[in-house]
Amino acid sequence: MMMSMKQPGRPQPDEHDPYFSHYLALVQEEDIVRAIEEQGATTGALLRNLSEKHAAFRYAEGKWSIKQIVGHVTDATRVFAYRALSIARGETRSLPGFDENSFVENGGFDERSLNDLLDELESTRAATLRFLRGLPEAAWTRKGSANNSPVSVRALAWMIAGHERHHVNVLRERYLNT
Repeated sequence: MMMSMKQPGRPQPDEHDPYFSHYLALVQEEDIVRAIEEQGATTGALLRNLSEKHAAFRYAEGKWSIKQIVGHVTDATRVFAYRALSIARGETRSLPGFDENSFVENGGFDERSLNDLLDELESTRAATLRFLRGLPEAAWTRKGSANNSPVSVRALAWMIAGHERHHVNVLRERYLNT
């Protein structure tokens, strides 16, 4: 395991759109790289042994299946990581938003096995962790714009962790009853 460079503290409210505050509030850890790394084991342990039938479950009509949630978390991790990469490297133009419903609709997640989707999430997380561990200290607080809202690299890292944590909580409460 490669050691991460020194990370500045938690993001401040002016480093992200208020919409994301509830995700950031779910992450109490101060070492965001470690938090992202450790939640991988939690998510995997929660879902790895589900049957394909259970992975296709939706708790209500119009809601995503478990497979679609896993695909969505992977997509969002990629989007947030790309934004962090762009801003860390000095991008000054506003980065595009994304329509999560369109991404899920076009993702074909229900046609794939749950284990394949979980493997993809794990490899996406591993690439994200390598990127975050290699960030120079000054890059963590660099600010840019995504979806026409200000955002910092460190806020994006907290979003990655908080977004996955949010969906794991939804899975526990509405899909798995654990």
